Amino acid sequence: MTPPSRRALVPFVSVQNMMNLVHHIGLEQVLIDLAAEIEADFRRWPLFDKTPRVASHSDVGVIELMPTSDGEMYGFKYVNGHPKNMKEGLQTVTAFGLLADVQTGYPVLLTEMTLLTALRTAAMSALAARHLAPRGATTMAMIGNGAQSEFQCLAFKAICGVKTVRLHDIDPAATRKCSANLAASGLEVVACASAEAAIEGAQIITTCTADKQFATILTDNMVGAGVHINAIGGDCPGKTELHRDILLRSEIFVEYPPQTRVEGEIQSLDPDHPVTELWQVITGAARGRTDPRQITLFDSVGFAIEDFSALRYILARIRGTPFSEPLDMIADPDDPRDLFGMLARSAT
Repeated sequence: MTPPSRRALVPFVSVQNMMNLVHHIGLEQVLIDLAAEIEADFRRWPLFDKTPRVASHSDVGVIELMPTSDGEMYGFKYVNGHPKNMKEGLQTVTAFGLLADVQTGYPVLLTEMTLLTALRTAAMSALAARHLAPRGATTMAMIGNGAQSEFQCLAFKAICGVKTVRLHDIDPAATRKCSANLAASGLEVVACASAEAAIEGAQIITTCTADKQFATILTDNMVGAGVHINAIGGDCPGKTELHRDILLRSEIFVEYPPQTRVEGEIQSLDPDHPVTELWQVITGAARGRTDPRQITLFDSVGFAIEDFSALRYILARIRGTPFSEPLDMIADPDDPRDLFGMLARSAT
C-alpha cells in the first residue's frame, strides 16, 4: 500500500473550519482582507482567463461552474441558485471551490464556499461602493434581508464607513432576523415597513432578492439623484430587480459584460447600451462617479475572478493553522506509470 506520506494530500476547509477561521481572524477583518485581495486581482485583470460562467438552467433554478486562471493558479467554483429552496428549509445558494497549480494540475485547496461566497460577495459590493458611492455616505437601505444581508451590512460598515442600515423585506420575519443578528454590530438598524420607507435618507441602496422572475423591487420614482445602487440579487436570465427606467438614468458599472448582459439588470437594455467595467475604474483607466447628482449602479452578478481571489486568500490564511484537514483525493503512485500496481498492492 502506498504510504500516506507519499500521497498528494489536499487541504480541505469544511464549513466548521471556515467558521473557525473567520472567528480567528475576525469577521470584519476578513471582509476588509477579501476586498483588498479582489481589488489587487482586478488591477491585473488582463492576465486572467475570462469566460461567462457555465450554467445549467432548470425550471426551479440554476447550477453553475465559474472557472478562471491567472496562468499560475487555476480556480473554479460550483454554485447553485434555487429560490424555491427557502420554502423547503434549504439554502437558496450553496457552493464549493477548488484551487489548483497550473504547472502540475494538482489541486492545492478544496473548500466550502457557501459562507465564503457570502463573504466575498459582500466584500465585492463594498469595494465597488468605495469607488462609486457619493462621498461621506453613511446610510444604506438593505432591500432583501435573507442569507446575505448581514454580510452586506457589515462589509459596508467596515469598508465604506456606513453607520446606519435601513432594512426591508417582504417577509417581516427576515427583517426581524437581520435586525437581531446586527444588534451588537455597532450599526444603527432601522426596520422599515416598505422599500420606499427604507430608501428615505439612504445614499446607498442595496437590493438582494431571490425571486426568479422579472421583478420590480425599485420603481423609477423611488430613486432620487445622487445615490449609488448596488444590485446583487440572485441574477440569471429572466431575473431583474430594477425598473428599466432606473437603468436609463444611471451610469452603469459591471464586472464582465458578456456575463452581465445575459444575467444582470442590463439584460433589459439594448445589447449595445454603454457600460463601464469596474476593473477599469479601479485601475484609473475609466472614471467612476463624476457628479454628486449622478446615479451610479453596480450591476453585480459575481464573477470567477472574485472567487479566485477568495480561494487564494483562504489558502494563504490556513497555512500554519488547524483550520483545514488533509484530504486523500489524488491517486499519486510512486511510479506514475503504475496506477494499476498501486491499486493491486493496496489489497495486501
